[in-house]
Amino acid sequence: MLTKHDIYLFRQGTHARLYEKLGCHLIEKKHIAGAHFAVWAPNAARVSVIGDWNGWAPEAHPLAVRADESGIWEGFVPGVVRGQGYKYHVVSKFGGYQAEKADPFAFSTEPPPKSASRACTLEYEWGDADWITSRREANALDAPTSIYEVHLGSWRRTDGNRFLSYREIALPLAEYVRELGFTHVELMPVTEHPFYGSWGYQTTGYFAPTARYGAPEDFMYLVDTLHRHGIGVILDWVPSHFPGDGHGLAYFDGTCLYEHADPKQGYHPEWASYIFNYGRNEVRAFLISSALFWLDRYHVDGLRVDGVASMLYLDYGRKEGEWIPNRYGGRENLGAVEFLRLLNEACYRDHPDVQTIAEESTAWPMVSRPVYLGGLGFGLKWNMGWMHDTLKYMSQDPIFRKYCHDQITFSIWYAFYENFVLPLSHDEVVHGKGALIGKMPGESWQQFANLRLLYGYMWAHPGKKLLFMGCEFGQRREWAHEESLEWHVLGLPEHAGVQRWVADLNRLYRSEPALHQVDFESSGFEWVDCHDSQQSVLSFLRRPRGGGPLVLVVCNFTPMMRTDYIVGVPCGGFWRELANSDASVYGGSGVGNLGGLEARFVAAHGRSHSLAMTLPPLAVLMFTSESKMGSE
Repeated sequence: MLTKHDIYLFRQGTHARLYEKLGCHLIEKKHIAGAHFAVWAPNAARVSVIGDWNGWAPEAHPLAVRADESGIWEGFVPGVVRGQGYKYHVVSKFGGYQAEKADPFAFSTEPPPKSASRACTLEYEWGDADWITSRREANALDAPTSIYEVHLGSWRRTDGNRFLSYREIALPLAEYVRELGFTHVELMPVTEHPFYGSWGYQTTGYFAPTARYGAPEDFMYLVDTLHRHGIGVILDWVPSHFPGDGHGLAYFDGTCLYEHADPKQGYHPEWASYIFNYGRNEVRAFLISSALFWLDRYHVDGLRVDGVASMLYLDYGRKEGEWIPNRYGGRENLGAVEFLRLLNEACYRDHPDVQTIAEESTAWPMVSRPVYLGGLGFGLKWNMGWMHDTLKYMSQDPIFRKYCHDQITFSIWYAFYENFVLPLSHDEVVHGKGALIGKMPGESWQQFANLRLLYGYMWAHPGKKLLFMGCEFGQRREWAHEESLEWHVLGLPEHAGVQRWVADLNRLYRSEPALHQVDFESSGFEWVDCHDSQQSVLSFLRRPRGGGPLVLVVCNFTPMMRTDYIVGVPCGGFWRELANSDASVYGGSGVGNLGGLEARFVAAHGRSHSLAMTLPPLAVLMFTSESKMGSE
């Protein structure tokens, strides 16, 4: 099955579909049914396949090492059928090391805590052709992108606290996400992982969806169902580290094959896991093949690449003396930089209608710029700075917000350096951080008003949106992966009001080009007044591309209702109120402007006209002009 060209690409680090060649492939050879196995173990003295069909006997089915010095062992094993468990029994050349290893390229695994791979064929009749042919528009940088982040095991549970299978969750999740107006679902890692409490971030199976929720075709059904409902699917993908479980990649053939040998380069002290050797060509090919696999075979629409900052810096999470500089004496991981560029080039070359998204928390330049311009080649980047500053500001008692006004305005100064996603993710509601609603100051009514204000400001701010499950209805309890979301609180009007507000924000965001079309250029944003720190009020305009209705956004970050508050606007006529987070339907006090305001020919903020509006307490207002002059 492996050709000379395959071996050449593998050793060059550019083979993007190794999953078609390595691993277990059920075939028929000379009219005998069985499987072809191939595994990379260059420092092994002997490799054999053990499994259900041979009583797990290491002597029964040895593999032969190829003569081309690729380090690949391969062979045909008769009698293997779909669903049978297997591993590789590896005997190293060094130190008498022996281990039973899961297949790094396995398409299916036993449900944890069992750890064997399973012989598998990926068979599914897809029904998402309409989505696939039109998804370029849905995934475009000028499209409205509102992402609902989901942990499959705790979104909703059934009797006995049992989590739902891929098939059980598919329809209710798709209908719920569509009802709330989100455009995409981002799934926390579904790649197989031994420890459920790692949430998938300690991956052992880079080509297998976790068997906890069902078989590979069941996961295909989930993706297919979401697509049939017009929902894109983004996978959280983890090439930044892997665990040291005995059946996994660590010390695979008795040597550090996938990881660096020196722990100063090959081990994460914070995460207690191993770091891939990105400078090794075969490792690059393995990871790039994993990324392409989910795009090719599971119709995934995007990859959110976890822990990019930890990949880029050799001193990440380390003290002085605990890391090794690169060949120029710097802290940059040159191998990781090259790998990320190759990864993104491969993804966009073969799937130009998807997006790759970097979780990168530093000021590394040009993360979301093309490789040919010197960038890393991602399509989008999480804006961690916006998240930290915004939550820090919102957690302040409103009486003190005037003293830290720059925390809520600073993000605009760098908003257009990258193609940003604004994330309020699972990371903000775990490890003792509490729920988002709990970060909001004041009594209950102020907390809910602040939360609605936060979401309104977020949806109006330049950048795509991401919200973790449960936050859309103001869950009180910190997220717990062993429990369902607090769905019962939707019986309370304040929680139901937040959910209704998020749904209406999504609908407004999708219907108003000004709110999504020009997210990554300064031409799509203009301050009206960013200096009113004394009253903690912000006002700004959002513009679409090529003319069209503007959207005026005014945020009052205090619980004081303000009357006759003057905001400059570029034209006269009637300015219709698009959204008011203080509306009674959302659980607010019902203060507003009776659906809109007539602009006065009175100059303000450098503009010819102005609105004298009522600002509700702790609220965001959005207006659009019904005058042709209000379209630019």
